Amino acid sequence: MDLRQMRYFQVLAEELNFGRAAARLHMAQPPLTRQIQALENKLGAALFERTPRGVVLTTAGRTLYEEVPNILGLVARARTRAEQAGQGRIGRLDVGIFGSAILNVIPRVLSRFRADYPEVELFLHTMTKAEQIEALRERRITVGFNRLVPEEPDIAVRIVLRERFMVALPATHRLCKQAELTLRDMTGEPLILYPNLPIAGLAQQVLAAFQREGAIPRVAQQVEDVLTAIALVSSGFGLCVTTASAASLQLPGVEYRPLNSRTLREIELSCLYRRDDRSPILSAFLDVIEHLDPPHA
Repeated sequence: MDLRQMRYFQVLAEELNFGRAAARLHMAQPPLTRQIQALENKLGAALFERTPRGVVLTTAGRTLYEEVPNILGLVARARTRAEQAGQGRIGRLDVGIFGSAILNVIPRVLSRFRADYPEVELFLHTMTKAEQIEALRERRITVGFNRLVPEEPDIAVRIVLRERFMVALPATHRLCKQAELTLRDMTGEPLILYPNLPIAGLAQQVLAAFQREGAIPRVAQQVEDVLTAIALVSSGFGLCVTTASAASLQLPGVEYRPLNSRTLREIELSCLYRRDDRSPILSAFLDVIEHLDPPHA
């Protein structure tokens, strides 16, 4: 059925007078009469009985009138939801996350996005860098967060945060007396590296920095995530080069000192997504990242 005809029918059913209905619809009476007749022909039933004073609804007309608000309401809802979907305001967003980034900027991004787009369902997936790239290509996630992302022709990378390096060390360690540490200060000290993963990342960057600055690393443990690394520091297993975000992990017996290094100055946290993804939800999410308040890391 023609939705315009349904609207005409609804107004006429409320006014029960062609003249008043036409005036309310801002149209002439003859076109309104033709539209109602066309609707009756489609349905194969008379909807109104003509009387000297106007019209009255037939049984078929009363039945249709009971359904019209539902029909027009569903159409209006469908139109609204389509508009919201086009603006990225409804739908689903799958986000790949990892380790220390969840300690700082990602919660702020997600909190702002939820506040601005409350109808979008958010699903978080803890994934390694390689898993995020694979999941993006397979369209299992829309966006990921990670560090030191390798260049890929089909993956776009946008910097979200730059933060300085820190050293986590046992609170009883002699180096806690210093305001900051160098890699040479850490020569011979047991070192905890993370993440221990196939794609090069922070662990490889730390080892390369030791070599460039003439320091000798003594690797005691290699683990997969920052929480495990800092927990080992808390247990006295060694020192760990980490990020400013990780300093929010206030485990007992752990202190943090800034790292003074000509090689390891800052590390970037980036979001990654498919270059060909034109989805409104992704666009809305990237806009939130773009206008996020500057971090204090």
